[in-house]
Amino acid sequence: MTGKELLLKAMRNEETPRPAWLPFVGCHGGSLLDKTATEYLQSSELLVAGLHKARELYNPDGLPIAFDLQIEAEILGCDLHWGDEVPPAVVSHPLTQCTIDDLPELSRYKGRFPVILEAMRQLVPEMGDDVALYGLICGPFTLALHLLGNDIFLKMFDDPNGVKELVDYCAGVCIKSASIYLENGAAVIGVVDPMTSQISPEHFAEFVTPGLNKVFDAIREKGGLSSLFVCGDANRNLEEMSRTHTDNLSVDEQIPIDRLRELCQASGKSFGGNMKLTAVLLLGDEEDSARESVDIMEKAGNKGFILAPGCDLPFATPSANLQAVSATVHDPYAREVAQTTSSSKKEDAYEDVEVPNYREHKPVVVDVITLDSTSCAPCQYMMDAVRRAAKDAFVKAYVNEHKIKVRTGLGMMAKLGVKNLPTICIDGDVKFSSIIPDHDTLVKAIEDHAIAKNLLNRS
Repeated sequence: MTGKELLLKAMRNEETPRPAWLPFVGCHGGSLLDKTATEYLQSSELLVAGLHKARELYNPDGLPIAFDLQIEAEILGCDLHWGDEVPPAVVSHPLTQCTIDDLPELSRYKGRFPVILEAMRQLVPEMGDDVALYGLICGPFTLALHLLGNDIFLKMFDDPNGVKELVDYCAGVCIKSASIYLENGAAVIGVVDPMTSQISPEHFAEFVTPGLNKVFDAIREKGGLSSLFVCGDANRNLEEMSRTHTDNLSVDEQIPIDRLRELCQASGKSFGGNMKLTAVLLLGDEEDSARESVDIMEKAGNKGFILAPGCDLPFATPSANLQAVSATVHDPYAREVAQTTSSSKKEDAYEDVEVPNYREHKPVVVDVITLDSTSCAPCQYMMDAVRRAAKDAFVKAYVNEHKIKVRTGLGMMAKLGVKNLPTICIDGDVKFSSIIPDHDTLVKAIEDHAIAKNLLNRS
């Protein structure tokens, strides 16, 4: 059985002799070639070389052709900011200046789709029989937010029909994008919709489910398999996600894999995840990575399960860590070693990471704990919301982003008691966990802390 055959069996929720292994190699492919993310994501030649290198090193059952949630947004008129070690970020929202009717049409001939298709023309015959190639597309709600910006959250209350129209339009874009991938040899379509982790189950069912189901139904009609991939703390929406028409649910480390397994088994879906991106794969070592993968595999079992990192692999993820994961997937002896080897390392308590004395700070201090706002859409839009609120509050407020891609960020996360990402803390108190509040609520929270601090300091 080839790796592709095994992964497709897992996608169909069938028993497999071992879990399928899907390293989400996006901009990390550039790191393997000593190229920047900007160079890598704009070159068909580099995409091909990076994925061949990833196949050689990690022995995967599946690989994404590209992991970049801005491909569709760029074609539709969003401006992008490019970085050396992260995918591009959306920095403008065309629907603040025009209507849906004014947006350009999505086409395989526009933007970076010609780069993607040239890479697929080489990858499909070279590895497509043995490795399941994923076409990753930006989900309808996240794409709607790219086009409209944070105002979408307020409009869900003030103009619900307008938001539904926009999400439906974005679902149509997703269907076109998925068709481009499927018609050129992709085996699976991953619909990546991280911003859905920021809304309530009721809003998910009302605004997101209809569009997602249109996309999943269209993929199935074309003979493809689909995965709904939501990173972030999607716990509140897991049941709604499991009711959609997707074949597979994939999540990140914030979702317990045994809970996901239970929900997916009840709904007849396969599932994937949920390796820790930063604490283990990026900042840990080979032993950490092997033990993590074995622990997840034991909880997930071999029916309908795909082992994968919780999102796009960080650029600088050590190859040795991913090779250690691959070894546990393919080699029973490596699994046995990982199960029986006890770690001699002491738990790092981050004693050297300093937390401010918030009471002594006259300005309000807003700490935002993120994965990285330059590469994580929920983190990006939460940071935008916090900066706007801090500017409009009648008090002075300092805004700090703490990225858990670095050790100091993990230290702040631990010391502030943050459990989910992204999270807003005000003067050291966790206030908004994995949800973006509306502008007025956030402004009031900042101002209330300033008033409380002044009263406390006077007493």
